Amino acid sequence: MAMTNGGIDSGELIRAINDLSKERRVNKDVLFSAIEAALISAYKKNYGKTANVRASIDRDRGEIEVLSRKTVVDEVTDPQCEMTLAEAREIDRRYEIGDLVEVPVTPRDFGRIAAQTAKQVVVQHLREAERGVIYDEYSQKENEILTAIVQRVENRNVYVELGRTEGVIEPNQQMPGEELAQNDRIKVYVLEVSRQGRGPQVYVSRTHPGLVKRLFELEVPELVSGVVQIKSIAREAGFRTKMAVFSTDPLIDAVGSCVGPRGIRVENVVSELKTEKIDIIKWSSDPAEYIANALNPARVISVFTADGEKSARVIVPDNQLSLAIGKEGQNARLAAKLTGWKIDIKSQSQVEQMLAEGELAMEGDTMADDGFDLDAAVESEDLLGIGDIEGLEGEDDLGGDA
Repeated sequence: MAMTNGGIDSGELIRAINDLSKERRVNKDVLFSAIEAALISAYKKNYGKTANVRASIDRDRGEIEVLSRKTVVDEVTDPQCEMTLAEAREIDRRYEIGDLVEVPVTPRDFGRIAAQTAKQVVVQHLREAERGVIYDEYSQKENEILTAIVQRVENRNVYVELGRTEGVIEPNQQMPGEELAQNDRIKVYVLEVSRQGRGPQVYVSRTHPGLVKRLFELEVPELVSGVVQIKSIAREAGFRTKMAVFSTDPLIDAVGSCVGPRGIRVENVVSELKTEKIDIIKWSSDPAEYIANALNPARVISVFTADGEKSARVIVPDNQLSLAIGKEGQNARLAAKLTGWKIDIKSQSQVEQMLAEGELAMEGDTMADDGFDLDAAVESEDLLGIGDIEGLEGEDDLGGDA
């Protein structure tokens, strides 16, 4: 904003507004309104705090006018806000008592002090407008993935640069064991954008299951087109993820699409997650088949379900029991989170013993002596579509449509 001895240069003002509008991506009307508010503040500071004034800027020529707004009264008690009927009719004979009259009062020496005051207020309005633009921009990115650059670590919070603003990864959103250093480039999931005094605060995550979903969308074109869908994700960040996928085209293998040629697609996701293990399994509308698949990489003999309670009993070979349960119960726990079913895993020998003792029963679903030949099932390896993926292990519930 250029200033002369008499105040503000009109041409420079228009050029400055045009430049600021382009540079900061702020609407020009917002800038004009900010400057008008600044001029009112400057006038009151220098020519009377009680004055009722309005500032106006010509949007084309940049000419500034300050107008004093006075009410027409019978007897004036405050000359800055009131005028007599006689004074008003010197301006326009049509004025009556109670009318509001605007009188030009732009001082010739509005000058440097007033312009400086205006400039300070304009800067404040610009900051607020820019914060609003940034908030609007990043609030639209909630539940999306962004590339971030690590800036610093303070009080266990990791602060990252997201482009036009800063994001924070709180301790509970950081992957266990992941050590981030300054200038590291990482992918983050935008959890929430909130308005705060200093500007918008963007909260991002490295642990949310949505991060895995978005990472696969970057790698797998079939997910973007909708031919392949992610039905559910269960994640224990930094350790293991299970992801259930489904193909709307019977000719396209959903699991194979996500794994990619020679495993390159899933390897790229694992690399970003610092070797977090990932199981990609085939989703099925048949709960028994879905549960069997979810326990990958363990082999399953049979699954008995009680639909009313969404609970299931799974039978596995003796040598698969520990694999089905997983270290500290992780595989079974993630399978339960992925499917939304309670899962009770029993080995072949445990089931045989329970059959012998007459104890093999589920709440809501009888399993004993119902024609199920355990030995025949084991011999024929009656497995329910497990969909083993060699070398992949792997998550947190997105719930239904991930």
